[in-house]
Amino acid sequence: MPRKKFARPDGRKADEIRPLSMRIGVIKNADGSAEIRLGGNWIIAAVYGPKEHHPRFKVSQERAIVNCRYHMVPYSVPERKSPRPSRREGEISMVIREALAPALILEEFPESGIDIFIEVLQAEGSTRVTSINVAALALAEAGLPMRDLVSACAAGKYQDHIVVDVGEIEDKQGQADLPVALMPNLNQITLLQMDGHLTHDELKEALDVAIGGARHIHEMQTEALKGAIQKMRTLEST
Repeated sequence: MPRKKFARPDGRKADEIRPLSMRIGVIKNADGSAEIRLGGNWIIAAVYGPKEHHPRFKVSQERAIVNCRYHMVPYSVPERKSPRPSRREGEISMVIREALAPALILEEFPESGIDIFIEVLQAEGSTRVTSINVAALALAEAGLPMRDLVSACAAGKYQDHIVVDVGEIEDKQGQADLPVALMPNLNQITLLQMDGHLTHDELKEALDVAIGGARHIHEMQTEALKGAIQKMRTLEST
């Protein structure tokens, strides 16, 4: 009997990322902002700072303090969630901050604070890595000195196949999930987590797949930033 052909829930190939688009400068009052749509994910990030940090007793005399808030709006998921910040949102906020901080040259802004606000308007799996990508764009648009952009992607195991850019059904029904973030030009990983079980060979394959996805996203981040810079230059020249 012929083996059944593998098919992902949304019809993608194993190595195919969902439709992706990015916009820069979507919030007028922010120092930097960006919007990303990845499949059914729709997320906005805004950056404020460097500025005076509060509370003052937490100020560092050596570097800026990075604060990050990841928040899902009540109707971002099919079943309405409470508007109160959840424990999961707090944990993801910390993960995002730790993934982004290595790219920032915080020593240039002692006794200052940098605030990152992330609003998930619509969620469809892999929101933490999608949030990292849009927050990195917002940081770059804010003009903050960075060692590199941060690009992120999640690989996973679904029906015994390694897949890139894990969707919602694959996240819930899959056998493993591997979110990865890296600074592509420096070739340094800033986030590596795993939920589920993978063999040694599967882990290596999933890591390669996630890094490949992140590098593809990095190309699109770069193009989005180039487009924003070109638009700004055009406006300045008119």
